[in-house]
Amino acid sequence: MSIDGVSGRTSYIGTTILNLRNQLNDLTTQLATGKVSTTYAGQGLDRGFALSLRAQISGINAFSDTATNLNTRLSVANLTLQGLSDVGTQVKNAATTATLTLNDSGQTSGQITAQAAFANAVAMLNSQSGDRYLFSGRAMDTPATVSADTMLKGTATQAGLSQLINERKQADQGAGMMGRLSVSSPPATTTVTSIAEDGSPFGLKLLSVQSSLTGGATVTQPTGTPKTSSVDLGAVNPKDGDKIKFNFTLPDGTTEAIELTATTTNPPPAGSFLIGADTAATTANLQSTLTSSIKTLSDTSLVAASAVAASNNFFNPVATVSGAAVNNQNTPPAPISGATALSGAAGTDSLSTSFAAGDTITVNGTPITFVTSGATGNQVNVTDSVQTLMAKIDQISGTKNPSTISNGAITLHGADGESLSISSSNTAALGALGIANNTTAAPAPLRVGGPPFDTATNLVAGTPGNTVYWYTGENGPGSARGTAVAQVDQSITVQYGARANEQAFRYLLQNVAVYAAVTTNASNPNASAQVTALAQRVSANLAPQNGQQQIQDVQAEFAGAQTATKAATDRQTQLKGMAETMLDSVEGVNQDEVATKILALQTSLQASYQTTSMLYQTTLLKYLPIS
Repeated sequence: MSIDGVSGRTSYIGTTILNLRNQLNDLTTQLATGKVSTTYAGQGLDRGFALSLRAQISGINAFSDTATNLNTRLSVANLTLQGLSDVGTQVKNAATTATLTLNDSGQTSGQITAQAAFANAVAMLNSQSGDRYLFSGRAMDTPATVSADTMLKGTATQAGLSQLINERKQADQGAGMMGRLSVSSPPATTTVTSIAEDGSPFGLKLLSVQSSLTGGATVTQPTGTPKTSSVDLGAVNPKDGDKIKFNFTLPDGTTEAIELTATTTNPPPAGSFLIGADTAATTANLQSTLTSSIKTLSDTSLVAASAVAASNNFFNPVATVSGAAVNNQNTPPAPISGATALSGAAGTDSLSTSFAAGDTITVNGTPITFVTSGATGNQVNVTDSVQTLMAKIDQISGTKNPSTISNGAITLHGADGESLSISSSNTAALGALGIANNTTAAPAPLRVGGPPFDTATNLVAGTPGNTVYWYTGENGPGSARGTAVAQVDQSITVQYGARANEQAFRYLLQNVAVYAAVTTNASNPNASAQVTALAQRVSANLAPQNGQQQIQDVQAEFAGAQTATKAATDRQTQLKGMAETMLDSVEGVNQDEVATKILALQTSLQASYQTTSMLYQTTLLKYLPIS
């Protein structure tokens, strides 16, 4: 029989000591880490709950980081918006208060202010937050615009705003400085003064005629395409002080009037025409004074309006479809015109291939249907003219630049910033209009078709090769805000994108730029009037415009994004606090309780050691009698 030695492996007391020591080690670790266990297995049945709490806290931290970055970007964007708003105010004040004194470059002090403000505005629109351009839409790694200098002056091969303004000025004034109008007396009479447009999109456009002329005078209001108007003095001269007013629409949409007063004073004062011996002599005087007044208007307000229109064409791209020059089927054939019929027999002024009832022309997805007669809505009669069809196309496209036809070539324009597409079920008839089927055009800056510019007949689309495209950011579909989206909560996203070509920014740029770009010849006797007319338009345009996006509208949208972000962050802070408290109840320990347990275990372990030591010292010899 063998007797095993007493050891920790076989002794119940030794096993107990080892258990106590392990408990002590665990409690010591808990005291040091503050955690129930350093492994999920040691957390027991609550480990799944702990994992979900940790995932929730991690998600909240990620949203917090997103909110921090978002608030930084919004803060930079808001600084830019406020700066742009200040630029508008600064230039508006400069246009209102600047003197009319021209420097060596032909500009006033207000225009010099505008130059610096324009450069500042362009720099702000190219603002970055980190490595992200804030006003480039989805093209976050691309500047929003070309430089201010490039916009105004262009490059070696590309025309900038200044060149487009000069070309447009020539086109609007016309070869005879008459604003593309003609004043004449029909051959059959000498008492009629006729005033007519030339059919181009340029120059002064007849709006109305108001008359207080007595005697036998009759006035014919502007009518027809192109418009004409006439004044027939009849057989009886007007009286001294009688007036007649010609109202015109200018290229920028503003209106001006020429009011002439009949007078017996010789020489007649400014704005008056001399009453002659008879109505024929008076008519000659009226025509002479009207012609002189139109030339003055053409060299004052028209110059300013022309520059504003050119700036709008540069900054506000429009899709353009330019048709080929085609002839009608007259004998002999001649270039089609606005009066050319959409259908007709050979030998008449009609398209070489006629449209028929049931045919359609589709413009941007909206069909125009041809009917035999009684056209309504999006219908045209097959007997209508090309001019009627172009007007219907303009109505559907929503363009602000009416379609034109010159020398047999049609030019169609789309709405601001929108593409233009046109197709037809009758391909041959559409081709007879000079337009290929399924033609699509993208927005581009408009410029005068030329040279020569003073006899130009239409606006054409500039190309990247010959015209500066000022906006270089992303210009895809959808809203500008939707180009940058941040998720700040499980079910909350915030949109904070922006594009520099949004209406509010573009409108500011085009008005500051035109004021900065125009130069005036100081030796021109109308120089002061030109500068005044420009300053008045810039000041008026920089005032808040009804129904138009304002910079304050964008600021409000960004403020809404910041408010939503703050609300989400505040809510997440509370949720994170509660989750951390619950997680601590699962994973954490009570330090005082652990310390108490350690002390108790140390006492028990010490007692166990002493007991075990006494037992190990016990031998059989201690129980044998002493002999």
